[in-house]
Formats: sequence, C-alpha cells, structure tokens
Amino acid sequence: MESNFILGYLPFWVVTYFLALTGWGCIGRFMMQFFMTPANTNYIWRGFQLLTGWAVWTAERLVPSYVSPPFLPLVAAFWLFAARMVFGLLMVGFGYAPRISPPGAG
Repeated sequence: MESNFILGYLPFWVVTYFLALTGWGCIGRFMMQFFMTPANTNYIWRGFQLLTGWAVWTAERLVPSYVSPPFLPLVAAFWLFAARMVFGLLMVGFGYAPRISPPGAG
C-alpha cells in the first residue's frame, strides 16, 4: 500500500465518513424517537437532531407527502447510503479512492 493511504485520498475519506456518520445518525434518530418527544432537551437527542436535521429536511422535501414524518429519518438514511455508494464507485472508477491491492498486482 502507499505511504499516503490516508492523506493521499483525503477527499474520499472525508466525504464517505461524513455520509456514513449522517446515515447512521439517521438510523439512531429513528430508533430514539420512540423514547423522546421532539422538544426533549436530552443532549443525545439534540445531538441526533443537529447531526441529521439537514438530511431529514431534504428527505421531507424529496419524498411524497404520504410518507409519515416518523419514517423520514429512514428515508434519509437510505438516500445517504445510496449517495455514499455512488460516490465511492465514482471515486474508484476515476482512481481517487484507495485500492485493496497494488495497481500492478492484477
């Protein structure tokens, strides 16, 4: 592997980490909403809302109105994981993502 495995592919790592963090945060928000009210002052709940608010807001505008608001974090998580997959495949295709094996290994 290359000596600059992390820094050499920093844009790949930052974007995929951010998308994964927000996607898993959406799943955590979905699971935690059954125990918390939207106006709860619990710091963990507020953290989930702060981390995933933009994704749930975007999902709310992109999906049909018959999708119930409690399920919007799941919809947002799906789209975030899909975006992460597409981004990762594009980065691999263009050579901007790390490889498991060296380029000459076949």
